[in-house]
Amino acid sequence: MRCGYHAAGVCRSCTAITTPYDAQVATKAARVRETVDPDGRLRWLPTFANRPEGFRNKAKMVVGGTVDSPTLGILDTEHHGVDLRGCLLYTPGIHAALPVLASHVAEARLTPYDVATRRGELKHLLLTESPDGGLMLRYVLRSTEALARLRKHLPALRESLPALSVASANILPEHAALLEGEREIPLTTQETLSMRVGGIDLHLRPQSFFQTSTEVAAALYRQAQEWVAPLAPAVVWDLYCGVGGFALHLAAPGREVVGVETSAQAVESARLSAAEAGLAGVRFEAGDAEAFAVAGLGSGTTAVARQVSAPQAVVVNPPRRGIGEVLAGALERSAVRHVVYSSCNPRSLAADLARMPSLRAREARLFDMFPHTDHCEVMVLLERE
Repeated sequence: MRCGYHAAGVCRSCTAITTPYDAQVATKAARVRETVDPDGRLRWLPTFANRPEGFRNKAKMVVGGTVDSPTLGILDTEHHGVDLRGCLLYTPGIHAALPVLASHVAEARLTPYDVATRRGELKHLLLTESPDGGLMLRYVLRSTEALARLRKHLPALRESLPALSVASANILPEHAALLEGEREIPLTTQETLSMRVGGIDLHLRPQSFFQTSTEVAAALYRQAQEWVAPLAPAVVWDLYCGVGGFALHLAAPGREVVGVETSAQAVESARLSAAEAGLAGVRFEAGDAEAFAVAGLGSGTTAVARQVSAPQAVVVNPPRRGIGEVLAGALERSAVRHVVYSSCNPRSLAADLARMPSLRAREARLFDMFPHTDHCEVMVLLERE
C-alpha cells in the first residue's frame, strides 16, 4: 500500500507499509511462532488477516499548528505539527469527521498546545467510531479554561457532525508525554458509545479500552466462543475483562460467568451490557484481577472470592506485560482445566506459558490487529494435562 506521508518521510509509524500485505502477515506469523512455539508443538489455526486500510476505529490526533490553521496528526522532532488527516488507516467515518473538527478548533478558538513554549490549551483530539457510525470525541486540554467555549460551540459542531453522540473534556495539566489525564468532564448527556459486536452492545465510556479494529475484536470473541463451547464449563472467569467483551460472548444457559476489571467505569459499562442483553448468569466485579484470582483459586480470603464458584475455564486478556509470575503460578497450582490467553505481546505470552507447564498450549491463532507494524494479537488455548 502506498502512503504519501510515509513516502514523504513525515510519518514512519507504519514501519512495514512498503511490504505487500500478504508478505507482512506471513513474516509476522513466522516470527510469532518462533517466539511462542519454538518446538512446533502447537496447532496453529489460519491467521486472521485484517483489512490493510480503513480498519482503525480510533484516531489519536495531536493538535499542532495555530488556532487559525490547526494540524491534526503528530509532532515532528522539533515539536511542529504534522497534519495526518488523510491517513489511510482510519475508518470512513473518522476520515469524514477530521476536516470538520479542524474547522471546529479554529471556530471555537481552541489554541493548540505548544510543547516548546508550554503554552496553549488543546493537546489532543481522541475520536472513536462505532460499527453503526456513531462517534465519540474527547478533547484533551491543559486546563478547564476552554470549557465555556467548548460548550458554546458544541451545538454547531453536532449540527455539522450529526454522528457525534458522545463528547467529553479530559484535563491533562502536566507537561508530559501522556495521552490523557485522570479527570474527565462530560459535555453531552449521552456518556457511552455503543459498540455492537456479535449481536451485543458493548458500552464504551471515554476512558475505557477497546480494541483498535472492531472486526478483529469480533473475531477474537468468536474464537473464544468456538474453543469454550465444546468444553461446556459451568463457571468461566474473564480476568482483565475491560467492558466485558469476552465474558458477554461466553455467556450460555446454566453457565456462570464472572468478569473482573480494575476500571470501575468499564465494569459499570459491562453490567449495563449484560442487563440489556438479559444475561442473568453474567456478573462483573471491580478490582485487581490478579488479587481476585489468587484469592479465589487459593484460600479464598476475600469477600468477593468467597461468593464466586471455582472456574473450570479462565480467560485472560492482560496488558502487554502479561499475567506475570504470581497469576501464572496461581493458575498452575489450581484445578482450572482450560485457559484462553489473549495476548498483545508474544514475548510476555511465551514467558507466561513457560510458568504454567501443567497447562499445555494446544491451539493458537494470530490476529493481525495492527497491519503495517510488528504488533499483533495472539490467542492460545491451554489444557491441563
